[in-house]
Amino acid sequence: MRTAYAVAFDGDRFLMVWHPRRMGWEMPGGHVEDGETIEEAVEREFLEEAGFEIEILGTRDIGYCHVCAATLGKKVSDGQEMDWRMFSEIPDKLSFDRSEYEDTVPWAKGVIDARSSTQ
Repeated sequence: MRTAYAVAFDGDRFLMVWHPRRMGWEMPGGHVEDGETIEEAVEREFLEEAGFEIEILGTRDIGYCHVCAATLGKKVSDGQEMDWRMFSEIPDKLSFDRSEYEDTVPWAKGVIDARSSTQ
């Protein structure tokens, strides 16, 4: 089953959610359901986990999952599944390997910066 997540920025800060079972911070995301595109799955998961809409500006296949670069939209739900927080740097307590985020966070920021400089 395919999985995907989004690195969503508001300015220079990005949103992460706390996963209580894994006891760590991670990007909102999850499984791509049958009939969903990667982008649809990421938008759904982001809304379910953090309660925010996002605008996806780019997608990248990192082998075992897809990563979307996004800008953070408005908060539309208070019934999110996880606690969320904005970060300007990758936090210490992570659910997944730090090296992945050290690659995907700057990549996502680069996609967003490139898009905003052409508008």
